[in-house]
Amino acid sequence: QVQLVESGGGLVQAGGSLRLSCAASTNIFSISAINWHRQAPGKQLELVAGIVPGGNTNYADSVKGRFTISRDNAKKTAYLQMNSLKFEDTAVYYCNLKGPGSLKPLEVWGQGTLVTVSS
Repeated sequence: QVQLVESGGGLVQAGGSLRLSCAASTNIFSISAINWHRQAPGKQLELVAGIVPGGNTNYADSVKGRFTISRDNAKKTAYLQMNSLKFEDTAVYYCNLKGPGSLKPLEVWGQGTLVTVSS
C-alpha cells in the first residue's frame, strides 16, 4: 500500500520559513505528479503548489514568489519550501500523489502536517 508521510510543520513567526517534506513509499514516485494542498480552519481545501514528473511547477497566486516546490526522485521525497510566511498561511498542509496504477490512476494523500504562523 502506497503511503505518503509529511513532516516539517510547526510554529513559526510571521516572516519566518519552514520546509515541509513528503516521503513516498512507492516506486512510481518519479513518474507521478506531486501536489501540496492546505486547509485553513473553516476554509475549503486549497491547492498550493504542484510539480509534474518533468519538473514543471505551478503555484497558487497567494504563494507565488514565497513558496517553492521541488522533488528528489532518488529519495522519493517532495518538498515545499515556505518563506516569508504570513498569518494567513496557517493551515494543515497535505501532500498528494497522482500517478499511474495497474487498473486505474493512483491517487494517495498524506495525513497532513500543521503549520501555524504567529502574527
